[in-house]
Amino acid sequence: MWLIPFALEHPWAVSPEFMPVVAEILARHAAGERLSEAEIEARIGDKRRAAEREPERSGAVAVVPLFGLVFPRANLMSAVSGATTAEGVGRQLRALAADDDVGSIVLDINSPGGQVAGITELAAVVREVRAQKPVIAVAHHLAASAAYWIASQATELVATPSAQVGAVGVYTMHEDLSKALEQQGIKRTIIAAGKHKVEASEIEPLSDEARAAIQARVDHVYGLFVKDIAKGRGVPVADVRNGFGEGRTVHAELAVRERMADRVATFDAVVAELVAGKWREPSRGASASDDSVPELRADAPTVGDPPLDDTDLRRRRARLAAATATHG
Repeated sequence: MWLIPFALEHPWAVSPEFMPVVAEILARHAAGERLSEAEIEARIGDKRRAAEREPERSGAVAVVPLFGLVFPRANLMSAVSGATTAEGVGRQLRALAADDDVGSIVLDINSPGGQVAGITELAAVVREVRAQKPVIAVAHHLAASAAYWIASQATELVATPSAQVGAVGVYTMHEDLSKALEQQGIKRTIIAAGKHKVEASEIEPLSDEARAAIQARVDHVYGLFVKDIAKGRGVPVADVRNGFGEGRTVHAELAVRERMADRVATFDAVVAELVAGKWREPSRGASASDDSVPELRADAPTVGDPPLDDTDLRRRRARLAAATATHG
């Protein structure tokens, strides 16, 4: 059962309502139970095999799917939940940037976010690619937390009419199991070396020193998050910290008013514009200030790299084909 505290105690940039889902999937997996694809779909959306998640093409338009929870690389969590890997999306984007047959890229996003490891690196890849060709992120229909972190780096961020975007925040949690273990007559003894090695152990209450160290880690990652959003959206860091939903998701129209997104449009309309050559790059506001990211204290835990998706693809292929036939 170590997987559950491991997963929950690492920093997350995800809509909080999805954490019980993550814990349930992990608990049942650790108990030897394997959820069927239908059960996973009912909890987090459509689980797709990697071969079905390659970028799709409509003429010079390439569509990269980013569905479900996001993790740094293929691991147990992505294997049991059908999630997206940041490493895989970055690799796809760089390949499309180098492909002369691709004129523009659409990020088709429906994700509540995920783990923070690898996200600032993927954000940098999106900025790198958008300097070479347009990258249009479409919140179709959820771009929350880590998914918004990624989407905010695109040339343009479009929200579908019913979309929710934002949830700009980072959190982690600690489970104190000491009373539960005591009631079960279980006494565990940890033998370790290193002053802070087991300071966040679930078998004892969290000390003030350990809480402060964990808070410092969360604050540091949050600083990276808001600074990347400011870079991507062309706004001051203070505007992100003091607005942008302040940890909440917001509906599409409010997102545009708050400069969290550029406009409201359907996924089909965006693709049709690109195929027809009618897409225009949006104007952006003032450049972001270079506010510093909070320092990570020397005694705080580092954001470690963990050990080792809701749209129907056939329907989407049909829409892309229809757009090509109409506008190609």
